Amino acid sequence: MAKRIRVVTPITSRGFRGLHDFDALQTADVTVEMVEIATGPASIECELDEALAVPGTVAKIIEAERDGVDAVVIDCMGDPGLRPARECVSIPVVGPAETAMHIAAMLGHSFSVITVLDNIRSMLENQAMVYGLPAKLASVRSVNIPVLELESDLARVKQALTQQAAIAVEQDGADAIIFGCTGMLGCAEAVRAGLLSRGLDVPVIDPVPAAVRFAVALIGSGLSQSKRTYRTPPAKPIVGYDDIAQTMREAAE
Repeated sequence: MAKRIRVVTPITSRGFRGLHDFDALQTADVTVEMVEIATGPASIECELDEALAVPGTVAKIIEAERDGVDAVVIDCMGDPGLRPARECVSIPVVGPAETAMHIAAMLGHSFSVITVLDNIRSMLENQAMVYGLPAKLASVRSVNIPVLELESDLARVKQALTQQAAIAVEQDGADAIIFGCTGMLGCAEAVRAGLLSRGLDVPVIDPVPAAVRFAVALIGSGLSQSKRTYRTPPAKPIVGYDDIAQTMREAAE
């Protein structure tokens, strides 16, 4: 039976992500599904956006486990709802930022993240600290293109990514590059080629494919998050979040 991976896109802009985006990850043994949250921000470009995305994301992840999905990937480099969702379900919940940063730290001594806007820099720096990798983070750079404009001119995005990635390698000392927004999905090959043309042979990590493949590996290995770390939350009244409240009641029974 094929492993079912559900990608939860934690924004409310319809059409930003389509199932066709995951065609390269579909195999005879892996089925990739996707859903979007119903309540939350149009895009995630600041701490407030991320906070507003969390309840809807957690609800969709609870729904995924009830639907028999084998693992969930959160489709945002903010990893919104990653830790609370792990408390609520037993299936693996994978964040692309956490996954990409650890992969980059294994593939090189240091890494840089190329994101959309300058104001996201502190969020990504904080993530590196939370994930235990601040010493590995060479820099966070941006292409200064908002999330919802990424699809409108991919050629411009790829050119800007390549330029900033080259600066990160040559000036900041990065040994690996991570895209700092999952909206940059599919640009890795072009950026890698652009870097190689400049004599810069470093890995370029596209976070969503990396996270999906890591989720598949977890399933195949029979692994999921530790329930000593991510303990089921205590049952208590929760107003306005019916799916989450129901899960807590069921866990207490």
